Amino acid sequence: MSLTALTKHFESIKDPRRQIKVIYSLHDVLFLTVTAIIAGCEGWEDIEDFGHCRLEWLRQYASFEHGIPVHDTIARLISRVNPDALHRCFVEWMKETETLTDNQVIAIDGKTLRRSYDPSDRKSAIHMVSAFASQNGVVMGQLKTDAKSNEITAIPELLDLLELKGHLVTLDAMGYQTKIAKKIIEKEANYLLAVKGNQGSLHQAIQQAFDEDCQNEHTAVYSYS
Repeated sequence: MSLTALTKHFESIKDPRRQIKVIYSLHDVLFLTVTAIIAGCEGWEDIEDFGHCRLEWLRQYASFEHGIPVHDTIARLISRVNPDALHRCFVEWMKETETLTDNQVIAIDGKTLRRSYDPSDRKSAIHMVSAFASQNGVVMGQLKTDAKSNEITAIPELLDLLELKGHLVTLDAMGYQTKIAKKIIEKEANYLLAVKGNQGSLHQAIQQAFDEDCQNEHTAVYSYS
């Protein structure tokens, strides 16, 4: 992954602050936050600690003229950045730096983030829909949803962000929707979708087709013998 390319994409993100009050550049704080998370940091204090420990390395890619901001400053600035712009920046960076192997499996799946539910404010846990390139071993993109049931609306949005031509997209039964299948075809990709018993006549038709194929195969073997 090219970190130099990542810094270039940050230029497209608008700084939400009044420039007269700016001490730490948005570019520096974004670069610090993203690289700290990639390194495994899980909270704002961890990100600040990472910055102090890796300041010399960080300055190879950004100025950090005033050093590392405190964790409250990092959190406050990141919370004001447009999340859609940041997400597009990250996806474009991945598309530029990661070349997918031909005919790769792209697994679309939803997961609830651990420890994201806070009973004190009664907010639901955070649910993410991600696209994982199996052979490259990288997440090519992801979107946050309000609930697991909203995967159906989030998946087409995620597909729009990705380059899928020639690849195989896999989804579980939640993603078995005509609109989603059509979107994958429009992206010039193939799909493998799971079907469960709650999908009525379609599940029955598929089961019947497999049963008939198995029966024909056994009959052919018996006749040959």
